[in-house]
Amino acid sequence: MSVVVQDRPVTALTTWLSNALAETAARGRALQLVTPPTSRLTLPARAALAFGPHRWVVQHPEAGYYDGLSGARLHWSDGAFTEERGPDGTPCVAAPFTAPVGAPVPEGERQLVLSLRTVHPATADLVLGGALEAAWQHLTGAPPTGWGTAEPVNLPWSKRELTELARTRAQRGAPTFLITLGTPEQPAIATTQIVHTPAGIEEHTTLALGYKPDDTVPSDTALSELAQHLTARHNLAVLFVTLRTARRDLTTTPHAEHPPTPLTPLSAPCSAADAASQH
Repeated sequence: MSVVVQDRPVTALTTWLSNALAETAARGRALQLVTPPTSRLTLPARAALAFGPHRWVVQHPEAGYYDGLSGARLHWSDGAFTEERGPDGTPCVAAPFTAPVGAPVPEGERQLVLSLRTVHPATADLVLGGALEAAWQHLTGAPPTGWGTAEPVNLPWSKRELTELARTRAQRGAPTFLITLGTPEQPAIATTQIVHTPAGIEEHTTLALGYKPDDTVPSDTALSELAQHLTARHNLAVLFVTLRTARRDLTTTPHAEHPPTPLTPLSAPCSAADAASQH
């Protein structure tokens, strides 16, 4: 078990943190990130900590320790933060998680989140990133501006370059994790994991967009048109879209979040074999 303490307003998936997560995972261990209750996580940092045995530990001055994503009360035991459980065996939830002081989400702000999976034949001329670029263009009116493997993102958007990186990592038997950004005028960020499977080359992408109270969220028609385009041109297998009350800046606070509302069900046709691979 590795414990890292960060005391900053926003914790991002920096190169250092990304490497620390990879090293602990390679050793069969977990990383526990400890922050004060005033800290927030970027979408990539949240995605990385939510994967596997890692944990976001919040140190509250009055309530002690709790999990920033689930709210479970934690205590230190045998060299790690462990969940406190009630008589029925379920985790005990910390009061600050469900009843935070103040409003963690500015009134009226929302997040549109698209989870999409594409499956491509493993051909020599394959170029990745097309589905994400098309979705970004369709929803914001412009393509992504940058990409990278850690924050801050510092490479200009290039499908060719990210494909070359994924191909190089695949030759070593390693998956590829990417972060993509847009312009400040329309907050948007995406994480993509590229893996080789028996079905082909898969891109698992989460794209989040932030909206002010007076912004217009894409309609069901626009989302359906996007699904049709991705299915016809970019080998879309699954697309799931939700809308929720959440911060427009796309960061996560250590408080209970409003449950997302699924929008129009958007699943591309897939073969029986492909459907079975999802279960």
